[in-house]
Amino acid sequence: MPSTSEPSLLSLVPVVPVVVLDHLDHAVPVARALVAGGLPVIELTLRTPVALDAIAAIAAEVPEILVGAGTITSPELVGRAVEAGAQFLVSPGTTPSLLQEMAGSGVPFLPGTATVSEAMTVLEAGFTEMKFFPAEASGGAAYLKSLASPLPAARFCPTGGITAATAASYLSLPNVGCVGGSWLTPADALAARDWDRVAALAAEAALTGSPGGL
Repeated sequence: MPSTSEPSLLSLVPVVPVVVLDHLDHAVPVARALVAGGLPVIELTLRTPVALDAIAAIAAEVPEILVGAGTITSPELVGRAVEAGAQFLVSPGTTPSLLQEMAGSGVPFLPGTATVSEAMTVLEAGFTEMKFFPAEASGGAAYLKSLASPLPAARFCPTGGITAATAASYLSLPNVGCVGGSWLTPADALAARDWDRVAALAAEAALTGSPGGL
């Protein structure tokens, strides 16, 4: 996300729900459940055939949520995601061509990084906010803490392997604005269409990192 973007995606909610949908008719109910729980942001990963249509449905029917596209792995996906209605973009990693395409997309974005060199490359290109992925496998909160001093301008949204129990350890770091979490929309809850459970998990996550929260 360009450092000039306001407001910052990293400052909207403590936990950004990272959602994989296999069924298009789950899209709108999931988005509404997240809003009801106090998390008006959703990152829909482009890992299934219905993902782009799901983004379009949410953009059209749940205007109170900020809907983004995750798993942006090629420049070609940038335009398709924005055309579908994505209001922000998230990539698991960063290449020069992908970074250029996202920078010209007209929407906020979080380029993926996992190493010091990758973070420096993104900073050198003029962007201070980025995704850290896969967070747990790449060193977790301890790794990100070690980056705060040498890369003070960098701010991260760590995603990958984070749970309700570990989210607060990331959010306590000065260079972390939010975390990405897939635990808010468990597969069994989606299969059962248990939207109340999704809303309850969102409500718990909305308090993560706050005084008296998780």
